[in-house]
Amino acid sequence: MAPYAHHIRKYQERDRKRILELFSQGVQEHAPTTFCHMLKLPQMILLLLGVPLAVFLITGSWLLALLANLSLLAALRFFAKYPWTEFEDMSLRTDMSDITKSYFSELGSCFWVAECEGQVVGMVGALPVTEPALRKEQLQLLHLCVALGHRGRGIAKALVRTVLQFGQDQGYSVVILSTTMLQYSALALYQHMGFQRTCQYFSSLSWRVVAVPTVQFIYHLPSAHVSKMKQGGGRDLPIVA
Repeated sequence: MAPYAHHIRKYQERDRKRILELFSQGVQEHAPTTFCHMLKLPQMILLLLGVPLAVFLITGSWLLALLANLSLLAALRFFAKYPWTEFEDMSLRTDMSDITKSYFSELGSCFWVAECEGQVVGMVGALPVTEPALRKEQLQLLHLCVALGHRGRGIAKALVRTVLQFGQDQGYSVVILSTTMLQYSALALYQHMGFQRTCQYFSSLSWRVVAVPTVQFIYHLPSAHVSKMKQGGGRDLPIVA
């Protein structure tokens, strides 16, 4: 196998332990970025300056003022991590609790892993949206993740292409996904591959507290007629390389 070569295949139960490990690492790595983001918010700057000053003016003790500041930083660190932990716990209770059941019990859904030198280094899932009226039209891309030491080698792009091709083959009209404003590399990847932003919102109160909105993207798949026209003539999907 050539250096850094990888291949993508469907998930198997023997991958479960590695996938859950990869998923947890991928989610929690964003907590420090969120913490730094919060420290730059005007209201947080005022809080970090104002509370210690108020403590000093009331008590006359710089030590208590310092302790107040450290307590605030500890609280902010907790709040920065909480939304990611909440998302991880929710996923482990829902679709990630039984990947085989969630992604292979019906047509129109799937879960893939990227493998490099016998080790699983990436993953992505695809499920129809939950709204009954749109289930046959919209496919949702979920849990795109690549191990830290294997990024920058085209694995994430290959996984996204796999979902887009699957969506086209299954007759979906669009692929949608959601990510946060702080996942800069993911935002750049999706936009580079032709996804378009549709809306921005706070998906829960905890995300609003840390001031991190969710961004939704959409990718319009070629129609069945266009797909037939392209068969044998090159790429099925107009993806930017």
